[in-house]
Amino acid sequence: MPRILAFSGSLRRDALNRRLITTAADAAHAAGGEVTLLDLADYPLPLYDGDLEAQDGLPANALRLKALFKAHDAFLIASPEYNSSIPPVLKNTIDWVSREWQGESGLVPYQGKTAALLAASPGQFGGARMLPHLRQVLSALGVLVLPGQFTLSHADTAFDPENGALKSPARLHALLVELVNTTAALTRS
Repeated sequence: MPRILAFSGSLRRDALNRRLITTAADAAHAAGGEVTLLDLADYPLPLYDGDLEAQDGLPANALRLKALFKAHDAFLIASPEYNSSIPPVLKNTIDWVSREWQGESGLVPYQGKTAALLAASPGQFGGARMLPHLRQVLSALGVLVLPGQFTLSHADTAFDPENGALKSPARLHALLVELVNTTAALTRS
């Protein structure tokens, strides 16, 4: 079973992308993945600052996140877009985890990993304008980002109000099957 680290790029408790990542994590598990659902709110980090890093080294939460990233084969990320790009908390997390530590390249937590990208928004674009930026950053770090991605427009009405389930989950489920199968094939080789 591929080990998948799933998290949202939003800290807001009732965020649409937090709902989406929970739904996606369940679907990835049903597709055969071993999923760890991570809440970035549990790992607060200062804004990345090279002077802070030089003075104090990596923050304890950056080291914890680095260990979690290294222990998984794939990433499942659901993120909102902020001004058509990556939210600060997500970019800051990626940046801290990518720092060299005790002679180990900062690329180690990323290289050889696969990722599926998701975005949800109450607007008509569903977060689609952010996804190329996130794809570019992860690819530069050595992550194989699946070509398919999932956007959820009008996400404020996309979940069933009675049971919280995604009303139309077929495209999401197909992407998660692809993530599990691709990651399994790559980790076997």
